[in-house]
Amino acid sequence: MSTTILITLIVYKCVLLAVGLWAQHLNKDQEDYFLGGRQLGPVVAAISYGSSSASAWTLLGMSGLAYTIGLTAVWVAAGAVAGAAISWFWIAPRLMEVTARKCQLTVVDFMADGASKNDASRIKAIATLIILFCFIIYMSSQFQGAGNVFESTFSMSSSGSILLGGTIILIYTLLGGFWAVSLTDTIQGILMLFAAILLPVMSWIAVGGAEGFQAILASPPSEDWLSFTGANAGWMALGTVAGSIAVGLGTFGQPHLLNRFMALKSKKALRQASVLSVFWFALVFGGMCLLGLAGRTLLPELDNPETLFFALTSDLLPGVTGAIVLAAVLSAIMSTVDSMLLVAAACVVHDLGAGRFIKNKPLLMSRITMTVLATAAVMLAISLPSSIFDRVIFAWNMIGAAFGPVIIVSLSGRKIAKNGVVGAMLAGCLSTFVFSMMPHTPGDLLQRAGPFLLATVILLIMSGKSRVALVK
Repeated sequence: MSTTILITLIVYKCVLLAVGLWAQHLNKDQEDYFLGGRQLGPVVAAISYGSSSASAWTLLGMSGLAYTIGLTAVWVAAGAVAGAAISWFWIAPRLMEVTARKCQLTVVDFMADGASKNDASRIKAIATLIILFCFIIYMSSQFQGAGNVFESTFSMSSSGSILLGGTIILIYTLLGGFWAVSLTDTIQGILMLFAAILLPVMSWIAVGGAEGFQAILASPPSEDWLSFTGANAGWMALGTVAGSIAVGLGTFGQPHLLNRFMALKSKKALRQASVLSVFWFALVFGGMCLLGLAGRTLLPELDNPETLFFALTSDLLPGVTGAIVLAAVLSAIMSTVDSMLLVAAACVVHDLGAGRFIKNKPLLMSRITMTVLATAAVMLAISLPSSIFDRVIFAWNMIGAAFGPVIIVSLSGRKIAKNGVVGAMLAGCLSTFVFSMMPHTPGDLLQRAGPFLLATVILLIMSGKSRVALVK
């Protein structure tokens, strides 16, 4: 089994590196390297968006969450699907039109539009710092997920596994830029979809189909496990549902997802990609919920719920099929990390103007930036291990609260003051940190929705009479 998995992973990684080498010749300038020349088609846009959003926390964390808390996890999945739908059907057409018309390369470009030179520099500096901080935390959790795969499969050390996974991701991202990232993310997204359908179906069969699930409902691990609101009732139950769905709020501010909208080649491609992406989200998140529920019966004494995916893969899918499914976990990891590396490099080189430090070679500076960031994330993953789900949700909430309100309000046509943009970003970022240190609320409503709402209120209040139009 280990030999089969190893061979499969080697072939898979060679394919990714080959894509990186092939895409290298497509990069003539910064627009090619960071946005693929705005020529992204619907299939690549839809699936690469999904795989970049649904990282290791979906396959590992989501299934583990359903295993632990039962039916309440359905609301988290619903929030993720709803967030993707709103992003594609409301944000995408507006952001695509504005950024193409104004030749903006990054989300930060869009947020700083209309401000004076000094104010724009301030907005870009603060936004870049937030992105770097959140992405390093986020990427470290993905590298930790890669370490878990190799450690559980080949008995490798976690640190060695993290270094290996990080190196491969970095190489093909350095080579091919946006095209390499998008194409490899599409391959990885297809693998994730394959795993999210096959493994839950096999689990469904293993528990005895519909009759088996009726038996689960008849004798659950606890009464709360079968409740859509857990142990909560009344207002607490409402908070549980709202807090779980609020996971989708973070979607609106993720730069590595928003740049897929900016790279689309046409309105037709946008319409097709919107349907494909939401369908992908529904299948993947629904599949992981089903896997977690079935897994509680198949493996009731699992010590670490986030290893459920690995355990069931080993038990139900031996041979090449199991190897392909495990490759899907690495796909989830890589599809997020590569996109984040590219966005972070764009912020440093384009938004902050760091490309001028190496004259006429901005792409070289981009690659240096990505190497430094990947190294920092790998070191954090090795030195500060923690729950993948918790670390991802923290970074997801912070960057979503910092940028999401600015994106939403700007695209609604409202005029925003330059100091309102800064105030909203800082409020979203700092309140996420403060709320994460406080006792948990039902559904983590305060931690997930509080920063986003606070940043929105501050943005609207600070706009006042002194306004700068970000969107005309």
